[in-house]
Amino acid sequence: MKERVVVTGMGAITPIGNNVEEFWSGVKAGKTGFDKISYFDATDYRASLAAQVKGFKATDYMDRKTAKRMELFCQYAVAASKEAIEDAGLDMEKEDPFRVGVCVSSSIGSLQIMEKEEKRLLESGAGRVAPMLVPMMISNMASGNVSIAFGCRGKSLNVVTACATGSHSIGEAYRSIQAGEVDVMIAGGTESAICPIGIAGFASLTALTSADDPKRASIPFDKERSGFVMGEGAGVVILESLSHAQARGAKILAEVAGYGATSDAFHITSPAEDGSGAAKSMELAMAEAGVTPAEVSYINAHGTSTHHNDLFETRAIKLAFGDEAYRVPISSTKSMIGHLLGAAGAVEFITCVKSIEDGYIHPTVGYKIPDEELDLNYVPGEGIHGEVRVALSNSLGFGGHNATLAVKKFEA
Repeated sequence: MKERVVVTGMGAITPIGNNVEEFWSGVKAGKTGFDKISYFDATDYRASLAAQVKGFKATDYMDRKTAKRMELFCQYAVAASKEAIEDAGLDMEKEDPFRVGVCVSSSIGSLQIMEKEEKRLLESGAGRVAPMLVPMMISNMASGNVSIAFGCRGKSLNVVTACATGSHSIGEAYRSIQAGEVDVMIAGGTESAICPIGIAGFASLTALTSADDPKRASIPFDKERSGFVMGEGAGVVILESLSHAQARGAKILAEVAGYGATSDAFHITSPAEDGSGAAKSMELAMAEAGVTPAEVSYINAHGTSTHHNDLFETRAIKLAFGDEAYRVPISSTKSMIGHLLGAAGAVEFITCVKSIEDGYIHPTVGYKIPDEELDLNYVPGEGIHGEVRVALSNSLGFGGHNATLAVKKFEA
C-alpha cells in the first residue's frame, strides 16, 4: 500500500500578499497585483505592466549576511518555506533530518545577476566577474538554500519544467513520500524574473500582453485576452505521510490524492491544439485520486490569458470531462497575481487547499467578454460559496510539460 500524503503547512509570497492569510484575503476580495513596472524603466518595452511583490524584506526572514548571498528567488523560497514550516508546527530538532526532503524549484534562477555580471564582464573584464555569480544564478539554489536554512538532509531536488515547475515539484515530492524515501517534503516553486532581459524576452515571444490598463491586462478566457502579465513570488507547502502527520499530532489541511504528468510532444511554446496532453494529465490525476469528473468540485486552470493556452486548455477540459466540463467551475488565479512562472503551480495549489478549507471558489477576475469557443463556466463576476471536496490544479509549461494535482478534503 502506498502512503497517503497530506498537506500540513503552507507559505506564500505573492503580488497580493506576503503570507498565506494576506494572499487568501486578497483572493477573496478580488484584489489584483498589476501595476507599472518599477524595478527598471520599461518605457520602451512592449510590456509595461507586471505583478510585483510589494513590501518584501528579506531580513524579516534571515540575517543580513545570509540575505546578501541569495538572489531574490532564493529569498522568496526561504521566506515562504519558513512560513510553511511554522504553519505545520514542524520541529526539525525532533525529526530525523535525513527523512525530511526539499523540492522548492525555480524554472529560471536569477536573470538579474546574469545581467549585472555580463555588464561587469564587458566593462571591466573577465577578472572582475563576481565569484558568487554561479551559485547565486543557478535555479537549484532555491532547494539548496531551503535545505541549509532549516537543516533538511533528505533528498533535495529542483524540477525545471517552465510554467509547470511548481506543480511538478509538488507532484514529485508527493511521489517521494509515497515511495517511502522520506516522511516529509518541503515542496513548491519560486520565481523572480521581472527584469529587463526577462520582460524583453517574453515580450519578443509575444507571450506578454502589451495592455496598459491593469484591469484589462490579465484576463484569462476573455475574448480580448492578449498575453500574460509577468508575476513573481513563491508558494511552498509541507507534505507528509499520513502516518507521520498523525504520529506528531499535526493539523491536516487537505490530502494530495492524485498526480498526472504528461508531455504534448508537439511544440516548444504552444500546447497541443486538441488539448490531448493536458486532458490525459487530468485523467491520470483523477484516476489515481479515485474520482470521476462528476465528483470534481473545482478546476484551478493554468489560464494564462494567452490566446493559445486558454483555447487549448478549454479543449483539454472538454476531452477529460465530457459533458461534466459544462458543470465544473473553472477559474484562473493568474487573473489576480499574473503568471508566476515556476512558482505559479505552487501558489495555485495553495489556492485549491484554501478553497477546500473555506468552501469558496474565486472568480476569474476581469473576465467580461465571452469567446465563442471558450464556453465553459469560468466563474465570471462573483465567487462561488459551497463545499469543495475535490479540486484539480493544472499547469502547462513551454516544451509541452503538463501537470495536474488532485487535492481532496481530508477524511480519516
